[in-house]
Amino acid sequence: MCLAVPGEVLELLPDNMARVQFGQTIIAISLTFVEAVQPGDFVLAHSGFALTLLDKEEAAAQLALWHDVAAIMEEEAAARAARAS
Repeated sequence: MCLAVPGEVLELLPDNMARVQFGQTIIAISLTFVEAVQPGDFVLAHSGFALTLLDKEEAAAQLALWHDVAAIMEEEAAARAARAS
């Protein structure tokens, strides 16, 4: 199963690349598959490539889901640690 992650474009770079923020992580990804990307836009990315542009509402909804998943994973990790001790 593959996951695509929403991120915010911070800066356009040469060679059809962009610096994109995914949570606390900022990486350079390719914009080969999307057009008319500008700083402040949100993209859905996988394996170092932006796959599509997201409007701000969709990006906010997807980011909220990722935060929910992260919270659940933290709770499960804490429960496993408590059972192991």
